Amino acid sequence: MKIIDEFKEFISRGNVIDMAVGIVVGGAFTGIVNSLVNDILTPVINMLTGKADVSDLSVSIGTATLNYGLFLQAIINFLIIAVSVFILVKAVNTLRDMAFKKKEEEAAEEAPAGPTQEELLMEIRDLLKERELDKK
Repeated sequence: MKIIDEFKEFISRGNVIDMAVGIVVGGAFTGIVNSLVNDILTPVINMLTGKADVSDLSVSIGTATLNYGLFLQAIINFLIIAVSVFILVKAVNTLRDMAFKKKEEEAAEEAPAGPTQEELLMEIRDLLKERELDKK
């Protein structure tokens, strides 16, 4: 029973749930990133370089064939995906920061202006003076 209770505690933590949501959203996001790379970026790179697909490169050593082109293509795809995700995350963070700044400005406009520190200190000073006069 102790293991079951520990598992319930572990699974109900907010971090685990956040992580699960992140994994599900990340899985869905994979399709978007793959489409961006395969359908938009790779054709542009092919147009500029003439050929960006190196997956057919290989070398035969005896009876073995080393398909180093597949490895190089995986590296190229990774770099394209990494740059694409970096740009996307940067854009999302910029939009989020702009929205957060706007909310801060709206909150600052709505918040009533309270007394300044100097005004509070003068009020305390005056109250102390009154108190001294009352004692005399």
